[in-house]
Amino acid sequence: MVEKILLISLTLFAVSIAIALFRIIKGPSMPDRAVALDMIGVNLISMIAIISIVLKTKAFLEAILILGILAFISTIAISKYIERGAIIEHKSDN
Repeated sequence: MVEKILLISLTLFAVSIAIALFRIIKGPSMPDRAVALDMIGVNLISMIAIISIVLKTKAFLEAILILGILAFISTIAISKYIERGAIIEHKSDN
């Protein structure tokens, strides 16, 4: 019973990622695309956690941690780019 629920949740996460990919491609604005990209990261972390439960292993926990860190950093970088137009600001020689 639990395995069926986990497989259903994996399917729903895959559908959610597909919807987010559509939002990235068609999104009306850059902030919408950034949120969709962050949503994909969160859903991938959830899918990896469920796969880890189904396979009864802790081997994927490092992948979850790394993916979470990368998703957070990329969200910060994209939002900074949307806000200021540049990720790294250079000092001017005035």
